[in-house]
Amino acid sequence: MTRASTGLSTRLLQAWQRRGLLAWALWPVSRLLGALVAIRRIAYRRGWLASHRVPALVIVVGNVVAGGAGKTPTVLALVEWLRQRGLAVGVVSRGHGRQTNDCREVTASSQAHEVGDEPLLIQRRSGVPVFVARQRVHAAQDLLRKHPATEVIVCDDGLQHLALQRDIELCVFDDRGIGNGFLQPAGPLREPWPRPVDLVLHTGEHPAFAGYRAHRQLASVAHNGHGKTCPVDLLRQRAWHAMAGIAHPERFFSMLQDLGLDVRETTALPDHHDFRQGLPPSAAGLGLLCTEKDAHKLWAIQPDAWALPLQFEPEPAFWDELQQRLDAALSSRPSFRTT
Repeated sequence: MTRASTGLSTRLLQAWQRRGLLAWALWPVSRLLGALVAIRRIAYRRGWLASHRVPALVIVVGNVVAGGAGKTPTVLALVEWLRQRGLAVGVVSRGHGRQTNDCREVTASSQAHEVGDEPLLIQRRSGVPVFVARQRVHAAQDLLRKHPATEVIVCDDGLQHLALQRDIELCVFDDRGIGNGFLQPAGPLREPWPRPVDLVLHTGEHPAFAGYRAHRQLASVAHNGHGKTCPVDLLRQRAWHAMAGIAHPERFFSMLQDLGLDVRETTALPDHHDFRQGLPPSAAGLGLLCTEKDAHKLWAIQPDAWALPLQFEPEPAFWDELQQRLDAALSSRPSFRTT
């Protein structure tokens, strides 16, 4: 990402939080996007565009705001919750940032540039079948061909992918809420809000409107590329350079400070950053800290880097409502067992 493109991106992100001159200047273009979104929805509803149902229950985790809002931690928490209920689970994703275009299964030996860093993190953390494809419906179909016992498919970032029919929709928001409420490019919205969804989950500390909340914190044990672990208490005994190639790097840096770590330098990198391009320089004597998402790419060139996984837990009331909706969806599909 060039300095010019970074500056433009930053300016747009700032403009998206209020209805200033730039937002209003782009508003006519956003109206065109709104019309296209409406036409597309009508086309799927009337069957002019094909929408496919697969022989598994589909739960979509997505958002209506551009940029990271906590979808991947939500997917991981959801997968674990479903597995605890005895359900066979799989995950499908587009694999944002990958340099391939085919439909493929993500394995423990996959590389981030082949499958995307988030699908790779999901597979390595959960161990469930994960498939990536430009069209999520193709990923779901291939997943079921190879893993026919799969009962529930979690679709990562598929709220706008209407070609795949779904049983439950979950929309994730962070503290930005809906920003200035305009559609892109005048605002952050991919589609108008409010729109019907089954559950709303807020991953930040200050929800902008009603919905369930999730608590997030860094784990008390770090991991490195050699397979070693280290408790946070020992990490506090030295100084660190923290790097993060995620949507909001400052959140990771703030969480490190909350843990009482001595972070001397921070490097905010573009989301889905490819570390094969090399590492930013670091002062002598500083250890290297990164996010778990970055670690699976960074360890290939710097296995001494330490990663702190994110612990993510929605409030109990969220799980209660999800259980009710899951039971209703399972009972409406006779081919599924209910537990």
